Amino acid sequence: MRIGEILALRWKRVDFLRKTVEVAETFSVGDFGASKTNSSNRVLPISSSLCEVLEAHRSGQKLCGPDDLLFTTPRGTPLSSKNLYNSDLAPACDRVREPRISWHAFRHTHATLLTDVGESIKPAQAQLGHSDLATTPNLYAHVVPDSQRHAVERVSKALFSIVLKLDDGAKNGRFN
Repeated sequence: MRIGEILALRWKRVDFLRKTVEVAETFSVGDFGASKTNSSNRVLPISSSLCEVLEAHRSGQKLCGPDDLLFTTPRGTPLSSKNLYNSDLAPACDRVREPRISWHAFRHTHATLLTDVGESIKPAQAQLGHSDLATTPNLYAHVVPDSQRHAVERVSKALFSIVLKLDDGAKNGRFN
């Protein structure tokens, strides 16, 4: 999800039984608004472990009615993506001695991991809310170096398996 979609997420959009989250609005610079595009309005599957985390989070919140936001300041007001970045994300990067990343980097990571585990590009496009299919592979899904190595090894194994079969067949006179 885009950071604005996360900040605008309301409890009525979380379905714990179906394990889904509905993306229907965004929050940016103090204003709630419609999603970026029609494709941005979507229902996303969420994992069982995320459901557990959200249920625990909900039990610790004062305001958890249907129209209340999932993530707020201690006073119950919407979070600012810039303040959240400065207070949480940037210091977390500094603590682990890694370069600072943006909220948007998590979308790229998600697309990359989906393709790296063998999912087709269509689920990634749907989950990211891209209206143009080309956006997902061309801008969001990146190559994981270890995956390149594994791909080369798989192709090599398949190729040499064929060569060995051909060589074995030639030795046994099957390819005259």
